[in-house]
Amino acid sequence: MDKKIKMKFTILAIFVIILFSFALTPRTLQNDTYYTIAIGEHILENGIDMKDPFSWHEDLPYTYPHWAYDVGTYLVYQFGENVGIGGFNAIYIATVILSITLGIVLYFALSKVCKNQLVAFFIALGVMYLLKSFICARAQLVTYILFVLTVLFIEKFIETKKKRYILGLIIIPIIIANVHCAVWPFYFVLYLPYIVEYVLAVISESNILSKIYIKWNKSRLKRLTLKNKTEKIEKLTKLIEQKQNKIEEANARREERRKNPYKIIFRKESAVKYLIIVMIICIFTGFLTPLGTTPFTYLPKTLEGNTMNNISEHLPLTLIQDTKTMVVLVMFLAILIFTDVKIKLRDLFMLAGLILMAFMSRRQVSLFSIIGGFIFAKLLVGLIDKYDKEGTEQAIKAICTIWGKIITILLAILVSFTIYRGKINNPIVNENSYPVAACDYILENLDVENIKIYNEYNYGSYILYRGIPVFIDSRADLYTPEFNGTKNEEGKYEGRNIFTDYINISGLTTYYENKFEEYGITHVVMTKKSKLNMFISRDDNYNKIYSDDNFVIYERSSI
Repeated sequence: MDKKIKMKFTILAIFVIILFSFALTPRTLQNDTYYTIAIGEHILENGIDMKDPFSWHEDLPYTYPHWAYDVGTYLVYQFGENVGIGGFNAIYIATVILSITLGIVLYFALSKVCKNQLVAFFIALGVMYLLKSFICARAQLVTYILFVLTVLFIEKFIETKKKRYILGLIIIPIIIANVHCAVWPFYFVLYLPYIVEYVLAVISESNILSKIYIKWNKSRLKRLTLKNKTEKIEKLTKLIEQKQNKIEEANARREERRKNPYKIIFRKESAVKYLIIVMIICIFTGFLTPLGTTPFTYLPKTLEGNTMNNISEHLPLTLIQDTKTMVVLVMFLAILIFTDVKIKLRDLFMLAGLILMAFMSRRQVSLFSIIGGFIFAKLLVGLIDKYDKEGTEQAIKAICTIWGKIITILLAILVSFTIYRGKINNPIVNENSYPVAACDYILENLDVENIKIYNEYNYGSYILYRGIPVFIDSRADLYTPEFNGTKNEEGKYEGRNIFTDYINISGLTTYYENKFEEYGITHVVMTKKSKLNMFISRDDNYNKIYSDDNFVIYERSSI
């Protein structure tokens, strides 16, 4: 295809992706963003002290799992305040930029891997749409970009063996270890399908059992030669030759199957052995962080705790409740079952692993969407090349005509406006979800240094952002014994299980007054619709001192 047409299409694709990514980015900030700002400020003022400064629980250790992102977010927030656009607005703009960056990087990476601009364009838009509920001012948005680059660098290194891709693969885990160390182990998961395919290919080519059999018989042959047993020598020689012929025939059949596989493309890529070395080197990048061994321990500790069973984004995927993921899975099954398109063994392993991860935790649907996008693009290109190889080139040429550009741009504007229209009037801070006025009251009327507030999980981050010590916030792991306790002789963690206490109090599975007495709670901040409010509102031991449309504050009189 003409280079000018390719360039025109690329410019048009980037323009559309910018519009679409902007439209997908939510205006309203979510709870993690607030503690991110506060932590970033704390790090710049006090360094990484590995202690929690925001809850009123004493001596809670904190690992600062995404310290670099926290600092960056606070600097953006402070810049917005200094130039007069507002800190929250600045964070929203930065999130838009990261969303656009993800979309553009996806497009270019897909183009390089699947070698088809049109497919890459539509798959990039599709992936971004699947990610719309994951696009927010959190560290994950940076790691999505890094994972896209990881897949690109691995694929291009296997294809070209150029060393610059190795450098990129070594730099990426260093960034992840400092920006979002909770997902650092997942970086290595991306290598596994390539390595497993390579190992299986080596084993299949080695004919190890046949070779052992031949070697053993050759040893027998030497002994028989020394004893001059002619008849047995001839018989054994023929047996060895027959076995060698069978090995050669098996190799020939295997080579023929690889040239024209039925469904699965299975070959030994020589570059993968270097990828194994790169992966081993990258394991040591987990130490290139001020967090000590946190990149190695954070995920295992999280998996041992009970936060995974109580936070919605960590719960197993219920397919019937996620229509988008269900449609994607059906599309994968349809193209694999009802067409003769072929899939690489490593892609099949990757796809199976991603699906398993997605079903284990709905948060991993994001990785399934991103990495699965590469696999689907390759399958789709394989289908197009088989049945209509020139079709996409003709489509690109049509899109790059004047009328094609006009129609594409108008469609992009219409779709993007439709998506964004519902967000235009959304506030940056949603006062229905966060106790903005209630925090104003607390700061104006209560001694925040000498009270102990019980608050709910979903808005604790906003309260601590306002400088009010909290009972709990969305840094769930901080409040579990896996992170604030120690292991006993039986290998179980012992320590304060504040998170479980919160779950029991809010779910009314324990008597709230007993726990409030244990913790020394002086005030309670909660949403009016909460289960707990139904009981406390009727409890004479609690005096309502503040109320608005959404939140209420009680003073506990027994203290």
